[in-house]
Amino acid sequence: MQLSPLQEKFILHWGEMGSRWGVNRTVAQIHALLFLSERAITADEICETLSLARSNVSTSLKELQGWNLARVTHVLGDRRDHFETYKDVWDIFRAVVQERRRREIEPTLSMLRSSVLDSASHPADPRDQRTLERMREVLDFMETGTSWIDEMNRLDPKTLIKLLKMGARIQQYVRGPVKPLPPAQAPPVEPYAGAVADLEADPEAGQPDARQPDAGRARAGDDPS
Repeated sequence: MQLSPLQEKFILHWGEMGSRWGVNRTVAQIHALLFLSERAITADEICETLSLARSNVSTSLKELQGWNLARVTHVLGDRRDHFETYKDVWDIFRAVVQERRRREIEPTLSMLRSSVLDSASHPADPRDQRTLERMREVLDFMETGTSWIDEMNRLDPKTLIKLLKMGARIQQYVRGPVKPLPPAQAPPVEPYAGAVADLEADPEAGQPDARQPDAGRARAGDDPS
């Protein structure tokens, strides 16, 4: 099976991304090859196309089958096993989500539920009160998330795409229309605030001018009494 430069680029990148997602590089490359292939292919063809050892290919195919990302099919007149995978990206996404839920989420949910139930039937250590509160928060979050995943998995891919594209409108419906901010108002000016500021800036501004007659001195001709 001869690959084009574009196919090689995709397969190599899929392998690199697989290692970042916690999947073996070879497993990810084989999955990418099955995804691009127009027909089901044999393990020998995979070995020849990707230059891999037969034992490595067999182990990787079993791993993909464990993730429900590869299935065995047969071709009339050929006794060998042929392998194929989903061609719809939404089916791939659902398979990965379901398997990660089985491997990672379900064990955590089981532990959290049993811990919360045990604390309800047996007096908890006073030091664990805050711990139990946080565990309940995690449990509520994960149960809500798994319920949402179950609802999404029941939807047809076309309906799911429409729902995702309506995300902005759904947010607006849930939180309501965005209210404009009230116009900014100038802060009230305290009496004599301006005069005090002037005095602080120029301390001599409030002093009498030395060139002017003293206001407290009696003017000539005034009655001293």
